Amino acid sequence: MAHRYIRTVLSVVALTLAAPRVSWACPVCFGDPNSPMALGASWGILLLLGITAGVLSAFAGFFLYLMKRSRMALDGERIGLSRSPQAR
Repeated sequence: MAHRYIRTVLSVVALTLAAPRVSWACPVCFGDPNSPMALGASWGILLLLGITAGVLSAFAGFFLYLMKRSRMALDGERIGLSRSPQAR
């Protein structure tokens, strides 16, 4: 099993060294940083980061909302218990 893994890794390394142009970065990353394609890729990355931050913020806000509602419910129970006849 280990021989097969080593042979696969060595094959990939040999192919990468035999054809280095194929293993280079894409023209967007490797070329002109001011080209329209590179700027579009940068804006796409920023958009995806913004969406991710928005979803995570909404998720955190939902849990903060649940904590607030839980505290309100517990305070209501304490007030209700102190006024009940069994608490006296």
